[in-house]
Amino acid sequence: MSTLSLSTIRQNLSAFDLAGLGIPTLVLLIMAMLVLPLHPLLLDILFTFNIVVALVIVMISIGTRKPLEFSSFPTVLLFATMLRLALNVASTRVILVNGHEGSTAAGEVIAAFGEFVIGGNYLVGFIIFGILMIINFIVVTKGAGRVSEVNARFTLDAMPGKQMAIDADLNAGVIDQDDAKKRREELSQEADFFGSMDGASKFVSGDAVAGLLILIINIVGGLAIGLSQHDLSFSEAGRIYVLLTIGDGLVAQIPSLFLSLATAIIVTRVTTSQSMTEQTKTQLSNPTALFIASGIMTLLGLVPGMPHMVFLTLAGLTAGIGYMVVRRQTIDEIEAAAPPPEAADSGAPKELDWDDVDQVDLIGLEIGYGLIPLVNPETGGQLMPRVKGVRKKLSAELGFLVQPVRIRDALNLPPDTYHITMNGVMRGKGEVKVGKELAINPGQVYGKIEGIDTKEPAFGLDAVWIDPAQRDTARTLGYTVVDASTAIATHLNKVLRDNAAELLSHDEAQQLLDKLASKYPKLVEDLVPGKLSLGVLTRTMQNLLVEGVSIRDMRTIVESLTDAATRTQDPEQLTTLIRPKLGRMIVQSLVDDAESLSVMTLDPSLEQLLHNVLQQNQGSGMVLEPGLAESLFSALRQGTREVEEKGHAAVLVVSPSIRAWLSKAARHRVADLTVLSYSEIPDDQGVNVIHTVQAQTKTA
Repeated sequence: MSTLSLSTIRQNLSAFDLAGLGIPTLVLLIMAMLVLPLHPLLLDILFTFNIVVALVIVMISIGTRKPLEFSSFPTVLLFATMLRLALNVASTRVILVNGHEGSTAAGEVIAAFGEFVIGGNYLVGFIIFGILMIINFIVVTKGAGRVSEVNARFTLDAMPGKQMAIDADLNAGVIDQDDAKKRREELSQEADFFGSMDGASKFVSGDAVAGLLILIINIVGGLAIGLSQHDLSFSEAGRIYVLLTIGDGLVAQIPSLFLSLATAIIVTRVTTSQSMTEQTKTQLSNPTALFIASGIMTLLGLVPGMPHMVFLTLAGLTAGIGYMVVRRQTIDEIEAAAPPPEAADSGAPKELDWDDVDQVDLIGLEIGYGLIPLVNPETGGQLMPRVKGVRKKLSAELGFLVQPVRIRDALNLPPDTYHITMNGVMRGKGEVKVGKELAINPGQVYGKIEGIDTKEPAFGLDAVWIDPAQRDTARTLGYTVVDASTAIATHLNKVLRDNAAELLSHDEAQQLLDKLASKYPKLVEDLVPGKLSLGVLTRTMQNLLVEGVSIRDMRTIVESLTDAATRTQDPEQLTTLIRPKLGRMIVQSLVDDAESLSVMTLDPSLEQLLHNVLQQNQGSGMVLEPGLAESLFSALRQGTREVEEKGHAAVLVVSPSIRAWLSKAARHRVADLTVLSYSEIPDDQGVNVIHTVQAQTKTA
């Protein structure tokens, strides 16, 4: 029992963080100094500790590479200031009570500063103390306070732009979610830090004023006590109390000056990867400046009446330092130009490894150097938000998360050109003009506008590059006006939508299943891997995307595949079987304002002919006679054009047996044509046949 209790006690002691008692102990010490009288020896220890703390803070400030590395500085400054003020109160009590006993009544440290530092002359001490006050309060503290105020205001003003830059890097794939979260936290901490420093600088300025007031109180109070209570002469009281007060003020003012200096160092630091020492050494090593300064010092040394030895010696030292800097820079340049030792010694090339093989980006946007301003938020670039908007819109419409777009500058491209790539292959390209806007002719305009004639990159429409000042005029004439970033984003949207199937891989399919399983675990478990493999499921959803069908309704898709998987494992047939279950979603975007579906149909004889040909070529695909194929697709193109001119979407309805083939065959021959089967139209959907497609059914 006792062993168990002892073990428990040891565990509790090991878990007890003794370091956490440091701040509470310091607070209690400050309270004690404000209330209790202290022995002169303890005062010596605390004054020395105060100087050490101030020196450590200054050294840490000098070695800090960026302000956030010393984010606790405002709190440290508060406690250091309170410690020094508490010491002032404690020393004042000792001086006023025991000052008549002599110069060592308040401890050896105060006596040393009173006798040795100021030579025992209270007038000299008062002057030195006044100079320190001027340096601390007017120069260092006031300047640091102003810099803190400006930094706080500029940091808060820059936060929205920095947040946008983080979002842009995240969208471009430069950083991941963890890096973005870390950078946002650093940005928030930076704003909080400079806001705290703006207030903490007031501690330092208030401390300087308090030091002056304490000095006056000590001198007046000491003289009054010495004359009235201890029967000292005015000169004797003045000598003792003034020297003790000046010594006490200097002991406290020197650490205060150090802390003011540390504050100024922190708030004037520019965030770099170097410490202040490294940064200063690098930037001040300017041989030209050193040689010019040496020449000026030499000329001054040759002026009659000047101390020649001092000026000429310093001129020689400055020239010597400049020579050493030039020599060091020359050596560094030679070493940088020389090949590495292992490369120089070995003539054989470095063995390749897997790190030398780069993975292609799923989605890439390569831009010429002239388009870089479109990416930079600081110059007003809007391409990053536009690309993010495209991803967000496509993800919502297609039903899965579109991967980030990697934007890169390509020096091999013309300045105003961009390439859209997928899996490392170019799928689209265009040319835009930075600083101009694109006026697109939608088909009917009421005048011509001056500018640079071009083609809209996404759809190939006639367009004109115009100045921003012509925007309103162009819109009045019927043009659609967009900026360069919007033109690129529109082109990117079209390319990604046309190739949506390539954006869906096994990983995205698994993510969709996992998301569905969180609500319907049994449904997903019955399908994958019980009835279908993940590969077959992915291929089936890719087929839907190829035909422009969204996969947002994963529940219906999985339910339909669960039923269809008992009949076939072929992705093409599975696609045909589940499309009728998605019919309402398919026709949703095709109905007109009257909720009626306007369609085209094939001439019955033509449809029967296609059905017969498909039956004859079952298993090997449909093969049409070239003349018939050309007549068929020409008729489809003419019918599509007539239907669109009437303001309807081009929809062709055929029998289920030929729908899949005809849709695939017409996909790249007839633009904007949607092919449906009769079974895919909901029973309650109104249908209006507005065109019949006829083609030559006899061969020559």
